[in-house]
Amino acid sequence: MYIRFGKVFHGLTILLFLFIFLYFYAALSDRIAYAVDEDGGWLKTITKGTFFYTGLIIFGVLNVLLAVPGKLIENGSISSLKRLFPVGDIFREYILLWIYSFIGVINLALSILTLFVHSINNQNEISTDSFSFFFYMVPILFLIWVLALFWILFKKFQEIKENSPSL
Repeated sequence: MYIRFGKVFHGLTILLFLFIFLYFYAALSDRIAYAVDEDGGWLKTITKGTFFYTGLIIFGVLNVLLAVPGKLIENGSISSLKRLFPVGDIFREYILLWIYSFIGVINLALSILTLFVHSINNQNEISTDSFSFFFYMVPILFLIWVLALFWILFKKFQEIKENSPSL
């Protein structure tokens, strides 16, 4: 049951990223800055097409690479993973929820990065200071998810230790 929540969150963040990415892509000029100096002058720029294809490739590669371990556990493709996380085990549900929700957090971070690039290029409409909360939210989310992973693994190792035959 937990897996469904993770997959729904993952799916919603895919839609959120695509909406934000395409909307801001349409609003940007032909040259896109991704680094500015103190005065707001552009230090580094790329073309709009490069930004679009690079953004989609990074998004796609991250989503596929991070979903592979979840699919391997879910399908039981590797025997050691199948033994470690058997069907019906609560920790299997927890780890799959963690994997799919972590991909969702990565997608949220990419959405915020797109918002940042848009705010750099439209300084007269949007200032980067008005979105500082979102920039601090990303590392906090990563920290929470990494701590949750350690908690899941700690509990799983405790269960393995309790169920192993003593010598």
